[in-house]
Amino acid sequence: MNPLLKSNSSKLSAKERRRLETLTLFEKEARLQGYNCIAGLDEAGRGPLAGPVVAAACIVPEGVFFSGIDDSKKLSAKERDRLFDQIKANTVYSIGIITSLEIDRINIYQATIKAMLSAVATLTQLPQLLLVDGMNLPHPSITCQKIIQGDAKSQSIAAASILAKVTRDRMMAEFDLQWPEYEFKQHKGYGTPKHLDAIAKHGPCAIHRMTFEPLKRSNQLEFCL
Repeated sequence: MNPLLKSNSSKLSAKERRRLETLTLFEKEARLQGYNCIAGLDEAGRGPLAGPVVAAACIVPEGVFFSGIDDSKKLSAKERDRLFDQIKANTVYSIGIITSLEIDRINIYQATIKAMLSAVATLTQLPQLLLVDGMNLPHPSITCQKIIQGDAKSQSIAAASILAKVTRDRMMAEFDLQWPEYEFKQHKGYGTPKHLDAIAKHGPCAIHRMTFEPLKRSNQLEFCL
């Protein structure tokens, strides 16, 4: 961890310090209850027609604040990239990735749970509490707390949100090089008009989710390899 970021609240503006203190209330309350190692959990990619679902687990040390952090969907790509690098350098984190083939096999809800459990299982520190964005995670041995819109209410979850989204966005940019006709870099696999037009023209490719509409309805089984 970067020692310059530890207990860095004095370097923040008063307004930003107040915002970040509010954003760590769940973590503070958990520590008062005796949970010293807390991980935030979030995912990216539940809704797209193509690509993996990616989850991140992130343990933010007490006293560490990330200026500008928020729900990843509210940030620009440039802001996410900046925070992505800071979070990686100053937290304990792990990533879980479930492919489109596995999503089709077990469904997106189960795939999201599997991605989250995978992320937790590969952390180098064992958390005592998981703060989970919007899901009742059935972890067999770690206490889980579901927080609705947690990526806007908890710094730990917001950090996980950024890690998951940037990781997935970069994966989709790599897929764009392999299948440029779908423009995955632009829409990240979501069902935009351009993406739907490309599917209609070229059919699905190997990373499309064939159990998702309209791919399921179209019954197009020939992949563009």
